[in-house]
Amino acid sequence: MGPEGPGADERSGGLRAALAGLTTRGRSFLAAGMAAAVCSYVLGQADLLRVGLLLAALPLVCVAVVHRTRYRVAGSRRLAPARVPADSEARVHLRMDNVSRLPTGLLMLQDRVPYVLGPRPRFVLDRVEPGGRREVSYRVRSDLRGRYPLGPLQLRLSDPFGMCELTRAFSAYDTLTVVPRVEPLPPVRLTGEAAGYGDGRHRSLALAGEDDVIPRGYRVGDDLRRVHWRSTARYGELMVRREEQPQRAHCTVLLDTRRTAHYGSGPDSAFEWAVSGAASAAVHLLERGYAVRLLTDTGSSVPGPDGGGGFAGSTHDSAETAGLMLDTLAVVDHSDGGGLSPAFEVLRGGGEGLLVAFLGDLDEEQAATAARMRHRTTAAVAFVLDGAAWSRGAEFGGAQELEERLRRLREAGWTALPVGPGASLAQLWREADAQGATRADAGGPAVGGMTGSWT
Repeated sequence: MGPEGPGADERSGGLRAALAGLTTRGRSFLAAGMAAAVCSYVLGQADLLRVGLLLAALPLVCVAVVHRTRYRVAGSRRLAPARVPADSEARVHLRMDNVSRLPTGLLMLQDRVPYVLGPRPRFVLDRVEPGGRREVSYRVRSDLRGRYPLGPLQLRLSDPFGMCELTRAFSAYDTLTVVPRVEPLPPVRLTGEAAGYGDGRHRSLALAGEDDVIPRGYRVGDDLRRVHWRSTARYGELMVRREEQPQRAHCTVLLDTRRTAHYGSGPDSAFEWAVSGAASAAVHLLERGYAVRLLTDTGSSVPGPDGGGGFAGSTHDSAETAGLMLDTLAVVDHSDGGGLSPAFEVLRGGGEGLLVAFLGDLDEEQAATAARMRHRTTAAVAFVLDGAAWSRGAEFGGAQELEERLRRLREAGWTALPVGPGASLAQLWREADAQGATRADAGGPAVGGMTGSWT
């Protein structure tokens, strides 16, 4: 929350609002005073009337004092950090500055937070001297990913006798983003991979031999060892060999969000495991130098359909891209789509490179669609969630249909693994490496033929 100006302590509700701020004590005093005044009239006791007037006047005087309070305070809020993984804590720092020339009285500070982040924090601040400040903090934590608003910050003013309280609210909000948990993945490299370049180690220039070198003119600062003397003699000017220009490896992380494909809800559900897995794979591949695109079954992609087919994550913006994908996954929800066809259309328009898919239950039609996706990519790895196992809480559901879907994907060239409740993505990552190596040794479609290194 940014700094608030002096309007935070101005008279916002008038005298009526101040009267409505009477506490139980203040209302009791006022009622007792009125009752004493009525009794004094009935009984003819003048002394009782004086007592009644005193009891009734005290809360009214407190209302007037609070109503005319001229505290000028500024408030700010700071999140550390503003983006936090699920099941982790963030600290919220609050700061109040007294910018008036008068000291404040007793203040109660209260911040509004969603119930999933914990109880509403309240703080009592003693007298704040003119120009002084007070700083407090509290912790929030959520097991559920999402975007949660914090605020507005509320300041409660009260008189020394506790007869009247007024609440003044600041207008600014902040947002805490709870992203999926990211599991560190092991650096494995599947069979047949060469390290260092992506996209099948394609070059923008074909350097088949000495006679096929495409030179360029010498530029100040070029290494003289790269001078191509034959071309220099041919063109009559100093020529140098062009540098190799490797392209970066591309990867698409596909997340199946179909409502009908996942069972259960909550932080330990199959869908949440798939979301966390997609986040882990995307961050891992970005850190290894891949240009990554996040794709859902609806056909929507992140970073989006801009240049490069939606792929992003160069060496200078990989952290920014990872943050964008995590922010998207923080709010992703079930889709009402019935199939994977929209995602297949996106891959058909630009699906080169590696495909890592996190799929829910597949019927025969969707398994066929997923099998066709393999032909649009260089290599493909699928983590298929075992819906029967997740619904029963068993390690594996033992469904024959799941085995049939996995067999069909493998015949199409996928490296496909079943996922049961509580499965470790890091272990499955290693199993995908081993399965790809086995397929390569058997002479089948090798995942090791994917673009770039699987690291």
